[in-house]
Amino acid sequence: MECSITGIAVVFVMTLTSSLLILVMIMIWKTHILLVIAYALVIGTVELVYLSSVLYKFNQGGYLPLAFAMFLMLIMCVWNYVYRKKYYFELDHKISPEKVKETIDETNSQRLPGLAIFYSELVHGIPPIFKHYVENVPCLHSVLAFVSFKSLPISKVLVEERFLFRWVQPSDLYVFRCVVRYGYNDVRHEQEDFEKILVEKIKEFIREYCLFSVAIKSHRLSMERIKQLEKIDSGINNIGPRKAAEEEDSDTKQVEIIKGEKEENFASLVEKEIGVVERACCAGVVHLVGEHEVIASKGSGFTKKVIINYAYNFLKRNLRQSNKVFDIPHKHMLKVGMTYEL
Repeated sequence: MECSITGIAVVFVMTLTSSLLILVMIMIWKTHILLVIAYALVIGTVELVYLSSVLYKFNQGGYLPLAFAMFLMLIMCVWNYVYRKKYYFELDHKISPEKVKETIDETNSQRLPGLAIFYSELVHGIPPIFKHYVENVPCLHSVLAFVSFKSLPISKVLVEERFLFRWVQPSDLYVFRCVVRYGYNDVRHEQEDFEKILVEKIKEFIREYCLFSVAIKSHRLSMERIKQLEKIDSGINNIGPRKAAEEEDSDTKQVEIIKGEKEENFASLVEKEIGVVERACCAGVVHLVGEHEVIASKGSGFTKKVIINYAYNFLKRNLRQSNKVFDIPHKHMLKVGMTYEL
């Protein structure tokens, strides 16, 4: 019996591996179709002979690995089905960046010193749990960061390319969207290191953002000045050489003044914005984790209710919680509960 179980398991693994390799040859390696057919005929014939030789022992215990594989596949299908339902529910009920200020103004939330990190699966938009949190807690931290972790199908992601930021407008709300990308061989840092890296990356983003903003303003001033110079050049024939030289000296001085104002504005703007983030970090960092309760919506069928209300919730209670996955210290963590009707 032991040989039949082992034989069927091994031969099925060999067959599946060869089938997946054919897909890799076609889709990734772009192998010539004749070589793919030759490989499938040679290797497939040998493996089918092995498979046919062990399948006759199916009723002698060979069904056990297949039953175990079906059980694991059932667990994965249940988890993936409800996870996708929950993700699309958040996607349909997300808060657009334009509605963030409106949401905060409607609840009259007070801003407290500190940095709050919201964890979410969404890459675009603000998760609906934020609105639920604002409606129930009348206070918000001075700096908010919505962080999403994404795994990419590559080995490693460079540190300088790992963090993607967006400043949710208006900028005086100090709300940031952040996507943290990892490869399958990358090792996540401890939470304390992650907080320091996140804060440093926010500061770098603020410097780049301020530089871009000042450059845009300077460009607009320069374009206006060019238009003025074109008007002066068009009328230069109507003035004397001395007057033209005086106009040219005046233009040079104004360009220098614009450059000086640009550097001064950039330095003061960066100092102001980074100062807000540093004061928030000194006041304390709080990690806000969503505690979602998932139930089947009214009118759902019997199968859907069993999958969501019983099977998925049973798996969720027996799996690692998000604070364990993200390695969040308990003293800095705050769970926000919300019910999703899928």
